[in-house]
Order: sequence, then C-alpha cells, then structure tokens
Amino acid sequence: MDMAFCVLSFDIGGTSIRAATAFDGGAPGEVSRFDTPAHDREAFLARLAGIAAELAHKPDAIAISLAGVVDPETGRMIVANIPAIHDTDLSADLQALTGIPVVIANDADCFAVAEAVFGAGRGHQIVFGIILGTGVGGGLVSGGRLINAGGGFAGEWGHGPIAPTMAGGIAIPHFACGCGLSGCLDTVAGARGIERLHAHLHGTPLDSRAILEAWRAAEVAATRTVSVYLDLIAGPLAVCVNLTGATIVPAGGGLAGAHDLLAAIDEAVRPLTLWKFDRPLVVPATSGAEPGLAGAAAIAFQKQAQSS
Repeated sequence: MDMAFCVLSFDIGGTSIRAATAFDGGAPGEVSRFDTPAHDREAFLARLAGIAAELAHKPDAIAISLAGVVDPETGRMIVANIPAIHDTDLSADLQALTGIPVVIANDADCFAVAEAVFGAGRGHQIVFGIILGTGVGGGLVSGGRLINAGGGFAGEWGHGPIAPTMAGGIAIPHFACGCGLSGCLDTVAGARGIERLHAHLHGTPLDSRAILEAWRAAEVAATRTVSVYLDLIAGPLAVCVNLTGATIVPAGGGLAGAHDLLAAIDEAVRPLTLWKFDRPLVVPATSGAEPGLAGAAAIAFQKQAQSS
C-alpha cells in the first residue's frame, strides 16, 4: 500500500514560524508555532530541520511561504524582515541539510494559490488574489497554478508609480514607498495608506480601524477619506483585472477583513472593467485562517504531480 504524500508546510514571518503537515493534496492540519531566529542563519536552518526531524515520518517535501521574493535566475532570497536568509539560497541550503525537496513562494502568491485551490477562486481559470493588509500585495494564478512558478513578482500590484495624483477632486501627492519608488499603491491602499490619506486630507492622525468605524457612522471626515481611497484604488485594480483576465479577486489581509469596505471596493471597480460583471468581483477570502500554509502545500503537491 502506497504511503500518503506528506508536505511539511511553513509560513514564516519575522517573529514567528507556523508549521503544519498536509497529505495527498489536502489542506494542512493542526498548526504549531515557533519563534523565528531572524538574525542567525545556522539557527534558522536548524529550527526548520529540527521541526522536520520531529515528525513521525520524514516528509516528502517542505513548502515555505514568506514575505520575500525568490530570484528566479539565481534562487537567492530577497527578504527584508529575516536578515538570516536574505541573499541566500534557502531552498538549496535546507534541502542539503534535510535531504528533502524544498519549494518556496511569496506569501501573497501562496494566498492566491490557496484561494484558487481551496477558497473563493475555485472554478475560476484566472484568479488575482490581493492582500490589503499593512500594505498591498498580490498573486496571479491560472489553472490553479502560479504564473511565476519559479519565483518573481507577478501580481505585485502594490508597487510601481501608478497611484493617481487626483482623487475625489483633490490633489494627492506621490508618497515615498519603502521599495524605493514614489507613488506606489502600497502607500495609499493598505491600512497604513488609508491612515496616511486621512492625515493628508484632514490634518489629524487616526488609525485605520477608527477611520472605518467613523465611516460606518457616516462621519464627514472619514466618509471623505474612504471616498478618496475608493477613487484611488478602483482604477488601478480595474486595469489589473483587464490585463490579467481575472474573473475573481479574492482579498485577504487585515483591511480586507472589513467586508463592507470590500463591498464598496467591488462596487467602485466593476463599472471600470471591460467585462461588466453581474456578480461580485472583489470578494472576501474563504480559504481559511492559514492561506500561507495551504497555498505553499498546494504548490508542493502541484510540483509532485508534475514530476510523477
């Protein structure tokens, strides 16, 4: 009798590592949590290898989701929040240490795959998964698989100087972005972005939760902020839909947890797309609480299926 194909899936952040196992194409099971040795390469590798070694039987693959990019030509990581593995070939290093094949993908890409395989994107050929969290990210999936299977940045709509400079009849400056450019959607479309907009428009700082609560209460300043926010985000997102042919845009991240805001984004975007959708286009994510783990595991299962 054949043993089930087992994937050890990791979702790794700058402070914590979440780990779970998945079998034969299914979603990951119970999640364990560990501290991230973010500044010590040997300790980082030892932590992951140790987790693998403690399993009842050796996993057939290790799948990793993290907030970084794999250079598709060199395999080296670009990951700012974990200096221990920045500019290293984590896949090769961990495989050499464990003897287990390793796949790595950006966390937004893993989110998009999780939504395509397990969530709101099931049944859709092209899925554009977006993250509206502290900042903005995204991933692009076709036929359940990443467009940029070897790493890279397809779907990263948050970066590039495309933020409108007029919204709601008001001039909006191109704010400096952490990526080194100015005018990125990341500076205005995530939680920190809506806070930046509110301060720019009204001269008073307010956190994103308070802004949305005030918007729900129809307070004038917050209503103006959200109106400008929707004007800023709608056009660029509509262009992304037109460029990709996506027929569903699942949204995750903390800001996307405000489903009334997502509904307002959907209402603002749909009139601007070439295909006039008669159903919601921008929708809440439904792949569960651990899309990074689920998406990373799904990518590993896809690679196993290709090789068998």
